[in-house]
Amino acid sequence: MKKQITLIKGDGIGPEITRQAIKVLGAVASTFQHDFKYTEVDMGARAIEKHGVPITDEGLEACANSDAVLLGAIGDPKFDNDPTIKVRPEQGLLKLRKTLGLHSNIRPIKTYDEIIESSPLKKHLLDNVDFVIYRELIGGIYFGDKVLSEDEKKAYDLCEYTTDQIERITRKAFEGAQRRKKKVTLVDKANVLETSRLWRKTVREIAKDYQDVKLDYLFVDNAAMQIIQAPESFDVILTENMFGDILSDLASVITGSIGMLPSASVGEENALFEPIHGSYPQAEGLDIANPMAMILSVAMMLDYFDLTAEAAKVREAVEWALAKGYVTKDLKMNDPIGCERVGEIISLYIESEEELIINSRNTEQSMGVLI
Repeated sequence: MKKQITLIKGDGIGPEITRQAIKVLGAVASTFQHDFKYTEVDMGARAIEKHGVPITDEGLEACANSDAVLLGAIGDPKFDNDPTIKVRPEQGLLKLRKTLGLHSNIRPIKTYDEIIESSPLKKHLLDNVDFVIYRELIGGIYFGDKVLSEDEKKAYDLCEYTTDQIERITRKAFEGAQRRKKKVTLVDKANVLETSRLWRKTVREIAKDYQDVKLDYLFVDNAAMQIIQAPESFDVILTENMFGDILSDLASVITGSIGMLPSASVGEENALFEPIHGSYPQAEGLDIANPMAMILSVAMMLDYFDLTAEAAKVREAVEWALAKGYVTKDLKMNDPIGCERVGEIISLYIESEEELIINSRNTEQSMGVLI
């Protein structure tokens, strides 16, 4: 199979973890006889510095013309710390989502036995945690009108939704639930917000088309508590843009590291895959970033290509690395390995036909393996 992939390395640790994704895709290509071609596009702080905008029109066109987009991370503290700056890295991502029509964000939340001790939650709460958050991505308060009064003493952000926007993500969530444990939990604030009441009315009607799926409702504040107190009770969470952003970041702590969580943003014709974490500028160039969320995002991209065996192999390689302790310092303070080495070892596992034995944990000491 031939696929054209647009790479957006981005800012901070983005280039480092993207390199590991390319290694893994190279291993998949050689093992399963595929041909992956890459086009690089600047976005975020790097693009602002080079082009004056967070993403160029040419970059948007390249993304639209590819089979998928793979994004490292964007963001830079020099933009975060100055509220007067008008052009920001995140604007590039919002524009990309809108231009490509990436209306549905899918974020799986899963615990791994090998790193369960890294979670701040008590162990008995973490058994069988495996759920997915479906977040509407191009509507709501992030894309509504934003107004600051001339005297800068009043501001507002408009939260707006249409039934069409709600229906698109709702059907994806119910279809996802049909492949899982057949339960959808709609998270809203219908006791306060008119948009949430529209969500609830629309979702209730659509649910009639999915009689095999159970539909529950939770207000967002209660949902936040239940994600921490009883995460195993969820299967598919369906919610709007801002609630989904906050809840998925909250849920990320369950796994023990935000560096373990991938995501997919899909539309009718395009898709983007990225880890949910930020650019972590403090770690840039230190070889300590966890690339596993990026690598698991590659697995989600392979699923999108209907390369299910290849995606399963990538996930198997990640779980093998976790079991063997080939992880970065966020998961193992004693004797961790670096970002580059994690990517290398996972790639070697994918290419290996027999049991893989690593000569050395350290890249400088040994690049090889024993089979």
